Amino acid sequence: LKNQVELSAVLELVEGVLGELFGADLSKHAKPLFLKNRTITISCTSSAMAQEIRLNQAEIVSKINAQVGSDVVDRIRYLA
Repeated sequence: LKNQVELSAVLELVEGVLGELFGADLSKHAKPLFLKNRTITISCTSSAMAQEIRLNQAEIVSKINAQVGSDVVDRIRYLA
């Protein structure tokens, strides 16, 4: 159960990072679904949002890991 709570906290953190980078209007088009094998899967409502995430992947991963305090994320998988 503790692990599930930690995963939920990381997903909330991802939502915050996306909001910080893209603003409230754009970030509502991306929803983090799950974290598995150090990969975050994000569902995007448009291919444009998926492209923005792809272009900013390194910065997103860096911010998430900095806030968590360890390397919990290696990459982002996005579904458009």
